[in-house]
Amino acid sequence: MILKIFPFIAWFKDYDTGKFKIDFLAGLTVALVLIPQSMAYAQLAGLPAYYGLYAAFLPPMVAALFGSSRQLATGPVAVVSLMSAASLEPLATAGSTQFIAYSIALALTVGIFQFSLGVLRLGLVVNFLSHPVVNGFTNAAAIIIASSQFSKFFGVSVDSAGHHYETMVRVAQAAMDYTHLPTLLYGVCAVVVMAVLKKINPRIPNVLVAVAIATLISYFTGYNNDARLDISAIHSPAAMEKITAFNSSATESNVLGEQRTALSLRLEEELQKLPKGHGKSIELIELHSQAELLALKISEAKHHSYLLRAELRSMQFAGVKDSDSLNLYPKDSVPEGMATDGNTWRLKVGNSPLKPEAIPVMGGGAVVGKIPEGLPQFTVPELDAKSFMKLLPTAVIISLLGFMEAIAIAKAMAAKTGQKLDPNQELIGQGLANIFGSIGSSYAVSGSFSRSAVNLQSGAVSGISSVVTSVMVVITLLFFTPLLYHLPQAVLAAVIMMAVIGLVNIKGFVHSWKAQWYDGAISILSFMVTLYFAPHLDKGIMVGVALSMIVFLYKSMRPVVARLSMNEENVLTSAEHYRLKGCRHISVVRFDGALFFANASYLDEQVAKFRTEQPDLRYILLDARGINDMDASGEEALEMLCKRVRSAKLGFAMCGVKGQVLNVMERTGLIETIGKQHMYADSKTAVAALIDQIHNGTDLPEAGCDNCPLTKYIPIKE
Repeated sequence: MILKIFPFIAWFKDYDTGKFKIDFLAGLTVALVLIPQSMAYAQLAGLPAYYGLYAAFLPPMVAALFGSSRQLATGPVAVVSLMSAASLEPLATAGSTQFIAYSIALALTVGIFQFSLGVLRLGLVVNFLSHPVVNGFTNAAAIIIASSQFSKFFGVSVDSAGHHYETMVRVAQAAMDYTHLPTLLYGVCAVVVMAVLKKINPRIPNVLVAVAIATLISYFTGYNNDARLDISAIHSPAAMEKITAFNSSATESNVLGEQRTALSLRLEEELQKLPKGHGKSIELIELHSQAELLALKISEAKHHSYLLRAELRSMQFAGVKDSDSLNLYPKDSVPEGMATDGNTWRLKVGNSPLKPEAIPVMGGGAVVGKIPEGLPQFTVPELDAKSFMKLLPTAVIISLLGFMEAIAIAKAMAAKTGQKLDPNQELIGQGLANIFGSIGSSYAVSGSFSRSAVNLQSGAVSGISSVVTSVMVVITLLFFTPLLYHLPQAVLAAVIMMAVIGLVNIKGFVHSWKAQWYDGAISILSFMVTLYFAPHLDKGIMVGVALSMIVFLYKSMRPVVARLSMNEENVLTSAEHYRLKGCRHISVVRFDGALFFANASYLDEQVAKFRTEQPDLRYILLDARGINDMDASGEEALEMLCKRVRSAKLGFAMCGVKGQVLNVMERTGLIETIGKQHMYADSKTAVAALIDQIHNGTDLPEAGCDNCPLTKYIPIKE
């Protein structure tokens, strides 16, 4: 019981200094990969980069302490980060205070759900996500994740559209209009460095090397060149006019948003006032009408803001320095005789109104910027019942998908180490990692394939390596965050793109199709739906699961009902599949699957078909080896089949009945209806008895109904 509650106690059996040294080096190596990766994944989740470090602080240690795998490295991962951002985007603006609060609350919700599944030992629910569905979703997610970094690669800023492909069109248009070449160079070079180092020696921390080199070059070359100017320093009437219009539109959007919040509160109050059984009131109808009108106004204001924002971002200026002050002129309108600084300056426009006295402009590339020093605040996220129910659907998908990825990685490593895994204990570990992580300002996390592989390759013996990893992140937060200020955003984009390349698995589609064509079709459809509806990734999962369930139900409703005959090896096999000749007077029928309400009538239909096809039929033998369960509907259908066959002056018998089915027959009295003398232990005994009944003492030829194939199995008694 103690080991169940505190599984990490088992680590210290036969643990010594030598093993600690191995774990320490493994944990240090994983930390060198985790720190830059976590910052990149945080931005993928729509959060400031340093929230990735918060997510890399507690979760790796907690998941290792309470999970069952000793090598699984938990922390921020690409797919979960993208799903977190996509699910919360309709609720708040990415990067805003409210969005951050929702992200942390989502992590808590995910943790509660995973922990509950583990405690209740319901880890098997992950089986609802079939491999074809996960393969299709993962391939689509990899493409979405990689392409979502193109804007950082080209150094452009665009608003997200309703669909991911529409956003990519905007990125392409912005990149064609203007690409910041140093930014593109940083991204491409980072990819080359990581790819080359990985090929030379996988043990080299290629991510850390690329990040370190890029940060140093960025610092010494002045890659980042941001400034804040008074609006009077921007010598462009068109820009000033658009800034004024944008501020007005953005302010209007904020006011309308506040009105919607107040109206939502009034709606809730009105709903609570309604007596039970009364659906609506006049006040409630009026409030709903006001809410719909307000939603239309907000949508129109947001669209107007988007158009103005896009125009402002597309403007390019030349900088002219005059006695330590910077003035911007449109690139094609610089006054004669003025020397420019050689930079192309652009306006940094977000969702908030621009302050006229401090307009943000950039004349270089984007960097991570200032990271708060010290550990995050430890507070329990605010999660009321309403927020919990709002986040639960997304949390369920993230929980199952994240756990499926984690347990798949853990199983692959356990196959090499010989370690015993407990999926339910792993759920508890992942759940607690998200719960405690949310207290430390972490967003949703899961097991990482790449970092787990690094942990295993480094020879990690126990979860102590993950504890060391967490300690390294703490040291970074306390002392080394200033060193990350000049890290180019394009390099973080390159880190993400390199990380998700391994998720692309085209062979998975081919493999699924070869196994069953419908599995291949489900995988392809999941892939296409996920791509089309992105960033709403849950649609792809839901469609895939729905298709899988439809196929499962269809196969359950129409299981294989085979007519058996003798093959060359004297074994009863499917006559139709192997094109074998059957007996004219005895039909041996095998039912493969549980006999329950959904398919009970199907057995009767197939037997009726066999009777029609065999006019000389005299006996039906039901081979029940494939029936592993039977409910009340199945039992009733079997009883009716027996009575119907015998009322047609035909014989009916069963063989190979399994214990659980036999118990049902005994409890309901069906065994007396069929007759114990008509129940046989196996097909060999049954065929011998039936051939003797059918062929002896009748007018049938002694040779066995014109060379009956069943007599090769059991010769007729003399």
